[in-house]
Amino acid sequence: MAKTEPELLSAGRQTAFLWPDPPEEDKYSVCVHCGFCLEVCPTYQEWKDENHSPRGRVFLIKEAAEGKLPLDASVIDSVFTCLDCRACETVCPSGVQVGALIEEARGQVHHAQPKTGMKGAIERFFLRGVFPHPKRLKTLRGLMRFYQKSGLRTAARKTGALRVLPKHLREMEAVIPDIQPKAAIDALPERMPAQGQKKGTAALFTGCVMDVFFSDVNCATARVANRNGLEVLVPRDQICCGALQVHAGDREQARAMARHNIDVFERSGADYVIINAAGCGAALKEYPELFKDDPVYHEKAVAFSKRVRDISELLVEVGYDPPRGKVERTVTYHDACHLCHAQKIRSQPRELLRSIPGLRVIEMPDSERCCGSAGIYNLTHPEMAGTLLERKMDDIPAGVDAVVMGNPGCMMQIRAGVHRRQADLDVLHTVELLDLAYQKEENRR
Repeated sequence: MAKTEPELLSAGRQTAFLWPDPPEEDKYSVCVHCGFCLEVCPTYQEWKDENHSPRGRVFLIKEAAEGKLPLDASVIDSVFTCLDCRACETVCPSGVQVGALIEEARGQVHHAQPKTGMKGAIERFFLRGVFPHPKRLKTLRGLMRFYQKSGLRTAARKTGALRVLPKHLREMEAVIPDIQPKAAIDALPERMPAQGQKKGTAALFTGCVMDVFFSDVNCATARVANRNGLEVLVPRDQICCGALQVHAGDREQARAMARHNIDVFERSGADYVIINAAGCGAALKEYPELFKDDPVYHEKAVAFSKRVRDISELLVEVGYDPPRGKVERTVTYHDACHLCHAQKIRSQPRELLRSIPGLRVIEMPDSERCCGSAGIYNLTHPEMAGTLLERKMDDIPAGVDAVVMGNPGCMMQIRAGVHRRQADLDVLHTVELLDLAYQKEENRR
């Protein structure tokens, strides 16, 4: 049976965190409770409850670490209602790593109170049984395509069978993109020689959710990188990055997946690892955090993370050819949390968009505020996620015909918002517009 009371550690201090890899003192001790984080925290803005603010969460983690609080519902609820959006880290003058503290605390909860019943079974099925295994993920992808193409989807919608699902799941079902015949990892060649002068070699991280729902975005990423002087490699034996496992607290599974990916991309010999999903990119860059107590893999993880680049980041870094094909659209840009707050990437996507002839970009008010997706937060906390989505939809400027971003979770969430409001809006990835501009350029020749 899981222990729930603090125990005396070898250091002689009581703590509620009894398992390896606990929240570290040098992370929570630097918080001075100044309150700068309050005005940017989505959950605090909605609830006005200190326990659901960044400084409140850090304080509860500190109290549990020092044995002043048990790892009970008050701590657990606060830790899991956090979106892990990192907006607090952007404004924190003390540099508190709130995201890492939240994820480490969730790791302790994962050991102390493993999920049971149907919720636990579903989580284990997907996070351990499906996502780490490419063949099973491919089977799931095939089943989803069969559901869409066989007539089952049409029948389920016409007969009202989907009414048994909660509202937020019905909305998600309604906005799932048409699954492509092949995932990008299978459709793309393993090696794509650079066009023009070679600037380096980039291995494409195809991911899981991105390659299931948005494999066309992966293909566009490969074409755009290739078009701009990068030799593109597509390692066939890569797997899911482990971000969802980290968010759920299953750090052991995340480490196993990270070790596999580190070894795969090390063997590729690529100069860069390119990624087009903000949450995955942040997880890849934070692999060293998972291995801080593993001297062998920590060194490997540091070397790996230094090569990881978001596609927008890499194009600006190595230099890109401004497209000459015209795309006559008016768009706005949504900053995915793990792109702007975790990876500090803000200007690069905007620069790429503004380089496209004919494309008009209107800034979105409060564009860095979370849309409510936050990994699987929109599935585990649909009410709060729905509230945040409504505010995000309200912030979309009038007169735009598309919302652009760099993360598949945000794309699915905002597609749900568009569906809910029956709005005449496309939801696009930044690289899709750049790829379209290059295609139009080629068609003019």
